[in-house]
Amino acid sequence: MTDLPQRQHNEVDGKRIGDEIIATVATAVAQLKSTGWSPKLVAIMVGSSPAIDLYVRNQRAAAGRVGVDYEVRAFPSETTEQEVLGAITAMNADPRVTGLIIQRPVPPGINIRVLQSAVHPLKDVEGLHPASIGNIVYNELDLAPCTASAAVEILRRTGLTLEGLEVVVVGHSEIVGKPIAFLLMAEGATVTVCHNMTRSVAMHSRRADAVFVAVGQPRLITADMIKPGAALIDIGINRIPGPDGRMITVGDVDYASCQPVAGWITPVPGGVGPVTIATLMRNTLVAAQRQKSHYESAFAATDTLPPRRA
Repeated sequence: MTDLPQRQHNEVDGKRIGDEIIATVATAVAQLKSTGWSPKLVAIMVGSSPAIDLYVRNQRAAAGRVGVDYEVRAFPSETTEQEVLGAITAMNADPRVTGLIIQRPVPPGINIRVLQSAVHPLKDVEGLHPASIGNIVYNELDLAPCTASAAVEILRRTGLTLEGLEVVVVGHSEIVGKPIAFLLMAEGATVTVCHNMTRSVAMHSRRADAVFVAVGQPRLITADMIKPGAALIDIGINRIPGPDGRMITVGDVDYASCQPVAGWITPVPGGVGPVTIATLMRNTLVAAQRQKSHYESAFAATDTLPPRRA
């Protein structure tokens, strides 16, 4: 068990980390554009909700900051799965579109996993295509799922040495928990994954140098469940009534009790969220760079330059 430092000011500033990533991506996007390639991210939205509208606004704002073209393809809620699949197929074939993201949730009757599997892996900026998930197992990490990648990035920036670090991941979803585990194992961490069949989450989390929580249960993790000085990465987003009856947003961690104990802790909101949006922009850049390389390789044999995209 590693002895971890006690920190007086231990709240992770997700906005600052996100801004740093955004600045780096903006520079790289400008360089890519100078070669004639302009990244374009298309958001597919079926139906609408306040949550989706908020995601779209945040994504559009981030895209504007890094210089990525951003377009929303909105479909009515009664649109069929086959109709959306047809639109995805068309966008897969459109060289002007370098990235696709499917806004969640989708209406009943549409299988989000079917839609995600239809996105071409080269345009899968969410990192959720089965091929993208599979690449993580082989340590190909540059197009990993955004939220999982953002959470691991936060841990990396604490300065803790990831090699040999004892990490517990609470939650084993296909798009967050499991990818986090694979990303951390690629860094050399020792990872334990807890889920709804785990007999005692606290038994595992108390010995961990870092704990990731993504289960959708408000304030599940309390101070007695973590080791003093541990890094606590809260990925949960829950809406619950506040003391005055108004709805508030809280994480899966009981922040008030855990903050004095943890070495690092992410607030909700303001922790993983801004880093996730920045990671989406970084993935959009990576996807465009990959497609540029793909087209250049395809045309190299014929001594014909790939089409300019300015």
